[in-house]
Amino acid sequence: METLNNQPVKILQVCAIDFSVDRLLKPLIKESMKQGYEVHNACADTGLFPQLQAEGFTMINMPIERKISPMSNMKTVRAFVSLMKKEKYDIVHVHTPVAALLARLAAKIAGQKNVIYTAHGFYFHDDMSPKVYRMFYEIEKHAARRMTDWLLLQSTEDYQLAINDRFCPKERTIHLSNGVDIWSKFNREVVKAPNLRKEIGIAEEDIVFTFIGRLVREKGVFELLHAFNRLHKEKSNVKLVLIGGLLDSERDQESFSELQNLLASPGVLHLGFRNDTPELLSISNVFVLPSHREGLPRSIIEAMGMNLPIIASNIRGCREEVFPNRNGFLFEKENVEELYNSMKTLADDEDMRKSFSIQSRKIAEELFDEQKVLAKQIELFDTLTKEVGLYEKTV
Repeated sequence: METLNNQPVKILQVCAIDFSVDRLLKPLIKESMKQGYEVHNACADTGLFPQLQAEGFTMINMPIERKISPMSNMKTVRAFVSLMKKEKYDIVHVHTPVAALLARLAAKIAGQKNVIYTAHGFYFHDDMSPKVYRMFYEIEKHAARRMTDWLLLQSTEDYQLAINDRFCPKERTIHLSNGVDIWSKFNREVVKAPNLRKEIGIAEEDIVFTFIGRLVREKGVFELLHAFNRLHKEKSNVKLVLIGGLLDSERDQESFSELQNLLASPGVLHLGFRNDTPELLSISNVFVLPSHREGLPRSIIEAMGMNLPIIASNIRGCREEVFPNRNGFLFEKENVEELYNSMKTLADDEDMRKSFSIQSRKIAEELFDEQKVLAKQIELFDTLTKEVGLYEKTV
């Protein structure tokens, strides 16, 4: 895509770390490039830059503290200002709370037009103290009102809150939803892994519960392991597959020893970070996400695309994807007893698992098709780079 003076239309995508580019933004970046946009991606390099660059991505190393740290944050803001003034981006699209805030502040200083913020889940949440909640609520609201041209929300609950509390003009607030590739990637008709169960030590008759995510307390992994240990004592043919690990920057040292002991429990298979998620889901029977907070989790959508029943905590995001007694169960977060009961019910009832699996796929096709989500964003990019927006600046 080109402007009137034959310069490419340039988009800057911003997030905290390269892991988010790889696991979160890659489909949008690829689709934008396919549509003719030049896309730059600014984030901290944690080791994935060579891989992403080999895939044709333009990566800009932008060290970003993932917390409020005034000295470091202002250094990041200055770096963003310099980058924006140099590259003269037509659109700046920001993600992840702290990186999004710093980049939007820089955009304001640099006079950047067409600033889009996708909230994958507002940073404030019900587990915070009222004082902390109010602080982050006000930061999000102020940034949306003063430094954001378009606000995109994945969660319906976040969207309704933003509309009701007037974060941004209604006509510039979009319910984006979330999606994955449910046709060529997360599709049981396509994915075949006939020997994978045997390779990782799972018998054909075993009932496999699978979790995907960082192994940190806020993901509910401790409750999951305790509930599973109880279930395994009653049913030796259940297995728990854990996909994911601890990023060095996020390791909870206090919990690490306890976690290591739980991971050594019978029936638990910790596989670490993997690149064969669809195949691992294809050999699973139930997907579990016991998080304490989420935005609109992709992992559940991936599992639904693979026809899996879902057990998830009753929190924002999860309850938009899991419909109790239709495609799975919701349990109150941190409640080991409820989680255990949900796991036991599905372990004992094959017919229920089959019914829920069919509904999961139907819901994924109806609500969480990645192509529909990408189309909304490309349509916005196209609208912003038509005559009124882009040509005005380039002629």
